[in-house]
Amino acid sequence: MKNFEQKYGKIWRSQFESDPSAKNKFYLNVAYPYPSGAMHVGHGRTYIVPDVIGRFWRMKGYQVLYPMAFHVTGSPVIGISRRIAAGDEKTIRLYSDLYRVPQETLDTFVEPMSIVRHFSQEYERVMSRCGLSIDWRRRFTTVDPTYSKFIEWQYLHLHDQNRVVRGAHPVKYCMGCDNPVGDHDLLEGEHAEIVKYVLVMFSWNEYAIPCATLRPETSYGVTNLWVNPDVMYQKVRVDGQKWILSPEATEKIRLQDHDVILDGEISGADLVDQTVSNPLSGDIQILPAAFVDPDMATGIVMSVPAHAPFDYIALRDLQQQGKYLDITPVPLITVAGYGRCPAQDAVERSGISNQNDPAMEVLTQEVYNAEHSKGRMLPEFGGKPVKEARVEISELMLERYGSAVMFEFDNRNVVCRCGTRVYVRILQDQWFLKYSDPEWKANVHNDLKSVTLVPPEVRAEFTRTIDWLNDWACTRRVGLGTKVPWDKDWLVEPLSDSTMYMSYYTIAHKIREIAPELLTPDVFEYIFLGKGDPQGIPRETLDDIRQEFLYWYPYDYRFSAKDLISNHLTFQLFHHDALFPPELRPQGMVVFGMGLLEGAKMSSSKGNVILLEDALDEFGADTVRMFLVGSAEPWQDFDWRNELVSSVRKQIERFWNTINEGIQSGDSYDIDAWVLSRMQKHIEMTTDALESFQTRQALQEAYFSIESDLKWYRRRLPEGVRSSAVLNSIASVWVRMLAPFIPYTCEELWTLVGSGEPVGFASWPQPDYALVDTNLELSEELLSRTVEDIESIIRLIQIDTASITLYVAPAWKWDIFRIIASASDRKKVMGEIMKNEEMRNRGKEATDAAKQITNQIHRFPPELVSSIAAGGLDEHAVFIEVQDFLQREFGVSVSVVNAEESSHPKARAALPFKPAIVVQ
Repeated sequence: MKNFEQKYGKIWRSQFESDPSAKNKFYLNVAYPYPSGAMHVGHGRTYIVPDVIGRFWRMKGYQVLYPMAFHVTGSPVIGISRRIAAGDEKTIRLYSDLYRVPQETLDTFVEPMSIVRHFSQEYERVMSRCGLSIDWRRRFTTVDPTYSKFIEWQYLHLHDQNRVVRGAHPVKYCMGCDNPVGDHDLLEGEHAEIVKYVLVMFSWNEYAIPCATLRPETSYGVTNLWVNPDVMYQKVRVDGQKWILSPEATEKIRLQDHDVILDGEISGADLVDQTVSNPLSGDIQILPAAFVDPDMATGIVMSVPAHAPFDYIALRDLQQQGKYLDITPVPLITVAGYGRCPAQDAVERSGISNQNDPAMEVLTQEVYNAEHSKGRMLPEFGGKPVKEARVEISELMLERYGSAVMFEFDNRNVVCRCGTRVYVRILQDQWFLKYSDPEWKANVHNDLKSVTLVPPEVRAEFTRTIDWLNDWACTRRVGLGTKVPWDKDWLVEPLSDSTMYMSYYTIAHKIREIAPELLTPDVFEYIFLGKGDPQGIPRETLDDIRQEFLYWYPYDYRFSAKDLISNHLTFQLFHHDALFPPELRPQGMVVFGMGLLEGAKMSSSKGNVILLEDALDEFGADTVRMFLVGSAEPWQDFDWRNELVSSVRKQIERFWNTINEGIQSGDSYDIDAWVLSRMQKHIEMTTDALESFQTRQALQEAYFSIESDLKWYRRRLPEGVRSSAVLNSIASVWVRMLAPFIPYTCEELWTLVGSGEPVGFASWPQPDYALVDTNLELSEELLSRTVEDIESIIRLIQIDTASITLYVAPAWKWDIFRIIASASDRKKVMGEIMKNEEMRNRGKEATDAAKQITNQIHRFPPELVSSIAAGGLDEHAVFIEVQDFLQREFGVSVSVVNAEESSHPKARAALPFKPAIVVQ
């Protein structure tokens, strides 16, 4: 089947170039890749799922646009280039061994753009092999001169609106690159957030000992400090004040806009048993604790054993050794469900014996969350809700008690792609996007209401991100990208130049024909907003470009990973709100889950990947596509497992063989009508699933459900017959239904069963409800379930079978079935049944049957229950008609008996749609 890839790959290259037409449009786009390494199968799913959706809507008659570009802004390729030039063995092995870059090409990687050119070409080639229906005319990179002109226009607008401002803010900073970094620049800690701590100052002689906390309201309850006796702390002057910090904290504080001078050292052991004081807690002791991490905040921790489980259990451990018995927890907060000291109560109830118990982390978070959401300060500490007290006490400490602010990551293992550790740094004179602006936030919240989100539950994450998003450092000194138009010393950073490129796709193939120097801000103002009178370019050219933009925009759906909700996906909502009118803002977004390899997260930098091209070579494009689409819904995590991928290839081969066999069949049989009836439902269900972006469910219907039907169909054909004319009649429908998923195979089969046009442009099948025969489908469902029950019984009793008798339920049990099936409250349905005199006369027999039928209905799919209740199925007639089939299947005589006409004790067990079965 790989021959089909070569055959159709070249043909498809130009087939999917999409221009405005009289058709309705469907414009989808996906996060463009950063071409600094080879694609892995996780990337494959990112681009294949949108392609399936695009192909579906194209077959539905829409003008579909699926464009692609390459994101090269920033410093990652510069860092890679420098490491290769420096002979870094790990980097060179990654590119030579994992990515298999030829040595002569690798030698050119000392120049960053050589990396970009190599991998962007490889991406395009591999994407094409995957059968992606991309309009490659619109390809660009984010360092193209024309794209930079577009970015300049965008940022001049934002600057004029006072949405880009200069200031000092904490940012992620790589000391190796000497540059702010974003998530895409990170090797580890991609989702780390910057957390703001309050430093509570404790006085000791002439020094202040700062302790970082997120819960300043608990300062009243500090009973002691913890220091690590094995750490050599530093005596430093911070902005002229004497502090004691761990060495790691000294460097962190230095980066946060403080003047820091080292005066000397003091061991943690020398601090143990010293007395410190704070206005809120009074005099307290310093206690030893080997668990204190010098790399966490200031390296010294304040202890609140009444409200911090770790503090409580650490103090308890010391006191069990007979030490510090005079220290007792100080309760501050009351919270429902906990005792006077919540931390103590939680630890003791959980039976936790020591600090190393893995349950401690979860327990701590539960206590903290409960106190923050439902807690209230005790009356002697103000009596206010903890949420209010936290803000007030924080302000009080900063204003009156010498406290300061320190920024730290919530995840300490944050590493740049260059291999250097990343710190929080406060930058002066940096340019920031003012995402903190309340008015802008309110506008974006309102915009979000009209955006369709898939799955719907991610809306809460978008809302949360809009709320907490703060000013964002949008410029850098070093890297590739567009210079800030009013301050050429700075470059627009990677995430900040990737917020509006979806609109640029619509004009990319036409705008590149214009010399960059002619692309003034006025040109883009006219193209995107219809304002002004730009000079130097013919008006008909500009009008043509603007009409192209207006045809495609706004985009219909954007596909991206769920980890980008906290930055890119929300950023683009802000920027669309600032630049475009409401009618040109995003319509929908589909959020992807993560990719796993044999259960572990995929990571190119860590080598835990299967390269996409390797997968294509081993399994073929259609197999890779079908596995990636069928393994999970887009928003779910998927797990690549080679043995499962191999089974998918066999499934495609079965489909191929079935279609080819069907073409050669000519005879018709009664059971053909059942296949045609079932096919209409599969068309409907597949269509509904794809319209809802449930690509896995769609594939289940379009392939597995149909294959299951055909397996049963073949059993029902006369002995020795494998296929019939109906397979020929459904071949065209089935090929079209699977064309979005396995386009190469279907394109080849279409030459046998379709019309002259490519299958990717053939019309999507429509259900023909005139072919639907509900009673026939019910009859076959009853038969297949009964066959399964007979097979189960035979396996269980393990005796030679001589005969089979089926006892079908009497009419009165069918009456009970219909009453229960239609009842709004099945718990109270017995009263309705007993209104019938016949049922009352039957007494316990009727009540027992009602209970059995109720249990049966709960086990059936709701749709089947409705069909059974609505249909007028004559079970006796159904089984008489298929008696020969049953006798052939089991090789014995089969009798069909009305249950009430038999004295056999098992006959009474017959239920509607579940005959009693006696095997002798």
